[in-house]
Amino acid sequence: MKKALKERKDVDQSLTWDLSAIYKTEELYNSAILDAKRLTEELEKNYKGKLNSANTINRCLNQYREAIQVINLTATYAHLAVAVDQTNTENQARNMKLANILSNLESRLSFVRSEIIEADEAVIEQAIQESKENSNFLKEIKRIKKYALHPEVERVLSALSSTLSAPYAIYNRAKLSDMDFGTFEVDGIEHPLSFVLFENEWEFENDTKTRRAAFEAFSSKLREYQHTVAATYQTQVQKEKTLSNLKGFDSVIDSLLFPQKVDRDLYNRQIDVIMEKLAPHMRKYAKLLQKIHKIDEMTFADLKIAVDPSYEPSITVEESKKYTHEALSVLGQDYLEMIERSYDERWIDFVQNKGKSTGAFCSSPYGSHPYILISWTDKMREVFVLAHELGHAGHFNLCHQHQNSFDTRPSMYFIEAPSTMNEMLMANYLMKTNGDIRFRRWVLSSMISRTYYHNFVTHLLEAAYQREVYEIIDKGGSVQASKLNEIKKGVLERFWGDEIKINEGAELTWMRQPHYYMGLYPYTYSAGLTVATEVSKRILEEGQPAIEDWRAVLMAGGTKTPVELAKMAGVDITTDKPLLNTIEHIGNIIDEIIKLTEELEGTEA
Repeated sequence: MKKALKERKDVDQSLTWDLSAIYKTEELYNSAILDAKRLTEELEKNYKGKLNSANTINRCLNQYREAIQVINLTATYAHLAVAVDQTNTENQARNMKLANILSNLESRLSFVRSEIIEADEAVIEQAIQESKENSNFLKEIKRIKKYALHPEVERVLSALSSTLSAPYAIYNRAKLSDMDFGTFEVDGIEHPLSFVLFENEWEFENDTKTRRAAFEAFSSKLREYQHTVAATYQTQVQKEKTLSNLKGFDSVIDSLLFPQKVDRDLYNRQIDVIMEKLAPHMRKYAKLLQKIHKIDEMTFADLKIAVDPSYEPSITVEESKKYTHEALSVLGQDYLEMIERSYDERWIDFVQNKGKSTGAFCSSPYGSHPYILISWTDKMREVFVLAHELGHAGHFNLCHQHQNSFDTRPSMYFIEAPSTMNEMLMANYLMKTNGDIRFRRWVLSSMISRTYYHNFVTHLLEAAYQREVYEIIDKGGSVQASKLNEIKKGVLERFWGDEIKINEGAELTWMRQPHYYMGLYPYTYSAGLTVATEVSKRILEEGQPAIEDWRAVLMAGGTKTPVELAKMAGVDITTDKPLLNTIEHIGNIIDEIIKLTEELEGTEA
């Protein structure tokens, strides 16, 4: 029986992350806030109203970088404390207090961008020529100039930043603090239920009766909050539409794609091609699961079950070191040292506890090392999740060494390529270590059920749903719970067809993911994995030259556009070829899983 989650204070501290690498004491954290205030005051005093020459602009930006770094470190420190325990009111209060302080500071610093935007084009160009450190920041200023708002408006929006981000905070509070899932009963036995337990364990439960009972209980609790969460989401998308209108964009979709440096064609292609071309392969995979598990009618609640649930090895955190070290060592000695440090210096929060954020993420503040959140279940599948998050960590660890803080973050379109690449490397490594066909089938099915399902199905279907929502908002409409349920169910039905019953509760899946509060993020998972799939093939075929190209991409950070980064890695994303290749690759893996299953059944017979 699965255990109820512990309180944060009762978990094994050695398996939690250590935030002291950012600030060793609360006094140092408070001192950093004072530093942020001091740096802001100095910038205002020395440069406000004076950014009219190239020399002055560059001197200001050199100090501005320092202020932003301190602001980001304090924000990360406060946020990460909340992320592991949303029920801790002390950390919640500290985070909110800091948000108010930083809103004020960011408002006061908004003059830097606004005054440079209003500067003469020749002055900006001269500043670009005179400072390599600031050149990319200034080029971006030139790009956004067309959509910039009046300086006073920008100042007010910065002052309201914590208020404008409230929908995401409210969503998380409802999901992780207020929703008490209690227990559910099967054959007289009570089982504990929570967001983390459902998404990390019950969804994968082998017993159909128990799995569906968990799904029903989970959906029932979500349904109680659907109107509140829908109102929160409506506030989010309406805010984005209002800002889009203010800035002069024709569409909220265009406004959200603008910072990603990609056009509508790349965005629409990613959604439309996968919806059409991948669906037949995934339906075939679902039918295989139905056959293996002898399920009369395959439902949405059954899609996460394993091809071979009795085979998946258990694995401890300690044992995972061997796999991450050996699978990812191809990326270089410095990358391997980073992985070793991540374990030794407690960069990773492994434990499960009440109030902890669901899923997994990596936060990489400039000026400190990355931090990874994961909820370890002692299942082998977790090595793929860990490899994924180490991909983010390795990416930013490298680009922080080679770029200044202005130039580290690439377009959101590319952000998931390094992470999904590591999942590919993990799969390649695992298949080399064991020639047993049952093990090979497990690895291949893990790639489909975790890597590709997560990125090419779960997040892609989010993206298709999200596009429909924004199209309604663009036309001046609004969305309530009933409409969101209708859209989500329609997307699921189009993808899965008649092969899968979209049972009651599936329509509430829009309530489960936080990505809708992060702009056009969901589609980028499949975009990143498309690049990663192509590059991982290059690595298998070409070896070191492909690895060196990939390392150069990681080091480049945000200095290139997504198209340029992909080109550096040998992939042309201006065509649909990489995407079609990846879908074909997924189809080939599914066909091999079916073939291996037939072989195993023949052996057992």
